[in-house]
Amino acid sequence: MVLPGGLLTRKEEPVPLKSIGVTLSIREFVAGVSATLNYENEEEVPLETFFVFPMDDDSAVYSFEAVVDGKKIKAELQEKKKAHSIYESAISNRRQAFLLEEDKYSRDVFCCNVGNLNPGSKVALTLKYVQELPLEADGALRYVLPAVLNPRYRGSGSFEDSCLDMKTPIVPLEDLPYTFSMVATISSQHGIERIQSNCPFSPIEYLGEDKTSAQVSLAEGHKFDRDVELLIYYSEVHTPTVAVEMGQPKDNRVDGFMKDPSAMVCFYPNIPEAPSPVICGEFVFLMDRSGSMQCPISKQDQSQLRIEAAKETLILLLKSLPLGCYFNVYGFGSSYEAFFPNSVKYSQQTMEEALKRVKLMQADLGGTEILTPLQIIYREPSIEGHPLQLFVFTDGEVTDTFNVINEVKRNRLRHRCFSFGIGEGASTSLIKGIARVAGGTSEFITGKDRMQFKALRALKRALQPAVDDVSVSWNLPHGLSAKMLSPEQTVLYKGQRLIVYALLSGTMPPAEATGEVDLKYTLQGKSFENKVTFALQPKPDDNFTIHRLAAKSFLQTKDMGFRDTSAKDKKDVLKISIDCGVISSQTAFIAVNKNLNKPVQGPLTRRDVPRPTLFSAALMMPQYEGCGLDGTNALGHRLKKKCMFLKKASPQMERAHSPTNRTNLETHCTVFGDNHLVQLISLQNADGSWYLDENLAVILGKSLEDLLAAVPVKDADSSSWATVLAVVWLHSNAKQMKGEWELLEKKARTWIHIHAASIMQELVKAAIAFTKSSMDPSIFAL
Repeated sequence: MVLPGGLLTRKEEPVPLKSIGVTLSIREFVAGVSATLNYENEEEVPLETFFVFPMDDDSAVYSFEAVVDGKKIKAELQEKKKAHSIYESAISNRRQAFLLEEDKYSRDVFCCNVGNLNPGSKVALTLKYVQELPLEADGALRYVLPAVLNPRYRGSGSFEDSCLDMKTPIVPLEDLPYTFSMVATISSQHGIERIQSNCPFSPIEYLGEDKTSAQVSLAEGHKFDRDVELLIYYSEVHTPTVAVEMGQPKDNRVDGFMKDPSAMVCFYPNIPEAPSPVICGEFVFLMDRSGSMQCPISKQDQSQLRIEAAKETLILLLKSLPLGCYFNVYGFGSSYEAFFPNSVKYSQQTMEEALKRVKLMQADLGGTEILTPLQIIYREPSIEGHPLQLFVFTDGEVTDTFNVINEVKRNRLRHRCFSFGIGEGASTSLIKGIARVAGGTSEFITGKDRMQFKALRALKRALQPAVDDVSVSWNLPHGLSAKMLSPEQTVLYKGQRLIVYALLSGTMPPAEATGEVDLKYTLQGKSFENKVTFALQPKPDDNFTIHRLAAKSFLQTKDMGFRDTSAKDKKDVLKISIDCGVISSQTAFIAVNKNLNKPVQGPLTRRDVPRPTLFSAALMMPQYEGCGLDGTNALGHRLKKKCMFLKKASPQMERAHSPTNRTNLETHCTVFGDNHLVQLISLQNADGSWYLDENLAVILGKSLEDLLAAVPVKDADSSSWATVLAVVWLHSNAKQMKGEWELLEKKARTWIHIHAASIMQELVKAAIAFTKSSMDPSIFAL
């Protein structure tokens, strides 16, 4: 079940919401958002309401205000306990009051109390925030307006005061009482190439001939039933930049955060491809098997079930691992299961055993208890020479995210963590948090995204040699210095953007003066350097965007929740939060309506109002049947026929029809259906080769007799011929999915070079002719 953000009564039921209006302004890779939610109390009694909404973990919320019956009430940011005291005092004295705070267990959920809303009153709640936009693999900047807030699983050790305890009845989406509108303005000095969205939008309206500014708006009639996503493509996105923002000189505090100018530096390090990827490591895959994984990834038609996408992803990952490494797979829900008691060495035997377990995986382990399996993984002794690489896949529906993040942080020196949020409503706080503290990367899989591609991209990063000795230095005029606010960068990946923040203190030079920032790092003993020269003259910004993004970057490293932040860090968090006006776990926005001439009259009343759900239909879906062999295509007919009857032929074919391979083929029929790519990949051996057998013949659409007859070199090893055919098939039939199979394909080419180098050219030429492919033979070069 899911819940769009909205105003809830204390009994956690939505108050009639009339409209939601969002104004979005994106400049380069920074988004500024103003969201206004309009409500009306149509009851005859005053209400106390509870406003709950999701927020991206990277958002710096710096403003909250209420307009009640035309009068504006601006909230102040106070220490959280003080803010609560002011609110409770106002409510008890029959005053109108407003309180906005982060949830105590997750910084991607916000709670707002609206106390003493008079009968007939109208209230407009407006919050403003800024955030960096993440960069996708294809160069797109991704903005997501969170709408879906899933109920999150409460573990046995969780506290009882989270705002996520929702038990309201549900209604069909068509019965939602409110409308939603959104207008977005996008600008970039490099020009806007195109804008895409998962929701219907108006055509792009360019605001100038140079296409550096554009505006789009959400089509009318949209129900706020999914996260609204924009993908923005600029003509040039990988250009290093430095922006300097003017501070507030009138701030008389000696150490005031807002006093000095701030700088934001954006690097795109050109890290070269390592000639030889890492072949060591312990790879542990932690896969969510809670009941919610049985839902589709998105509401779009024919969207894959989360658990099925997870199984395909695990197969691709297992096939792409290098020989000689170690691995294990854990599934978790209310309990957890491990494929092996300890991580095992990657071999044909262990890979096959793991694949059998993957094919049997179901979303059948109940809730989402991720903390316990993490602790079990970390208790295992390290394998000398094989650093731990942890891959976490979850739909992120847990309550106490800070406990999980802290557990990962405590073990950050012995591993890297790569995290994946699956489906709408995955906790950005959890997914981004565990990757941030353990030097990995985070990904989100929604809409038409493929988990398989994003997981393999992360594995490719994990297999690259580590970038060492990362440092950022500043070359500034005499009398000016830079104080870094971003955490020390210890990990860099190819294709990754690096953003750092600093405060510039001292005497600002003349307008024409420049500064320089220098990024240095080493890779496999070779030194690299990226320099950016920039103008030092700061520019004014009424919203102090850079200062607030810098504060958010600082807070993310220090703020570990209301209960778990250390005393020293709590003091720093409180100071920075108050200084710059960015909310944290230790602060809250509070406002009291002093415009009312008399106290609110009548007993304070609570109302239960139903809420909508997205996957009510999905929850009633039958179990995924998988086979799909209903004669929908030619390969389906052949697979069905082969499943029913396997005939024997020559002695060479005897092994192909052995009980083991007969079982394998039947398993492919029932598990993978007509997914040709997954079928082919599932047949690959751990060393990268394929067997020439009936299974491969069916996928290639040929008979085994024809494959054997077409071997171009007498007495050639049949696996060499089979492996070349498989590689040709990948390039000819699944080129658009290359990101998912390029690692295992490289393993296959390496195997060919080792075992069939002398006859490789003949095999490749014959395979291309036999399959009538147009692929370039040079692809087989290493």
